[in-house]
Amino acid sequence: MTRNITFALLGCALLVAAGCSSDEKDTYVEAPVEKLYNEATDSMLNGQFDQASKKFDEVERQHPYSVWATKAQLMSAYALYQRNRYDESLVALERFIQLHPGNRDAPYAYYLKSLNFYEQIADVGRDQRLTDQALKALEEVVRRFPESVYARDARIKIDLTRDHLAGKEMEIGRFYEKNGQQVAAINRFRRVIEKFQTTTHIPEALARLTECYLAVGLREEAQTAAAVLGHNFPGSEWYQDSYALLAGYNLRPEEDKGSWISRALASINPF
Repeated sequence: MTRNITFALLGCALLVAAGCSSDEKDTYVEAPVEKLYNEATDSMLNGQFDQASKKFDEVERQHPYSVWATKAQLMSAYALYQRNRYDESLVALERFIQLHPGNRDAPYAYYLKSLNFYEQIADVGRDQRLTDQALKALEEVVRRFPESVYARDARIKIDLTRDHLAGKEMEIGRFYEKNGQQVAAINRFRRVIEKFQTTTHIPEALARLTECYLAVGLREEAQTAAAVLGHNFPGSEWYQDSYALLAGYNLRPEEDKGSWISRALASINPF
């Protein structure tokens, strides 16, 4: 799904009024709700998102108790989102959710809230605070509205977000390992194994644990990491490298069922 999901799912709620004025004005005069709302919609369709947001706000200001005032609050937040004014959009959405928790469009409000965070996810070289917030917001959509069309898209984005967070942990772990800080590296790779089992980073994390455990002399843990890697990803290049590394120490992959690695990945399915 893309940003166009709003018009696809909410478009049926738009007013249709012939002969709406297309004149843009900085100062609004008193006008019927139909006229104001359709002018705002016209601005939205023309890609004039700043003006659209202002016009939707004017609907609420002039007609605060109308049905369209509620709809305008949400559409204003959407216009701000389209303009990448994420903080303002989030404020508007929080207000909508607080004022209208049972509204039929509440699921979309939660979904749009998650998109505001999701769109700001930075590359793994930067701080991942917004990625964490995106994950929590997406999970809230699924938890509150599990059967909605928004939940289906949120689940896809949750997988991508978790993979991104795991990638950040891997980057930090590789940095520590490269600089000889094996214990710190192990903690990062362990977090990937325990928190992000379904991500694409698991094979590398197991291989890195094999390297780090060998470096600190914990051979049984290294053998377990390699054995679990071979069991779940037998054709992986990471397993081939780990097997060769153990062979250099006259060791073979051998799983200790009592290891935290075995317990953490007991139910993992091969990719």
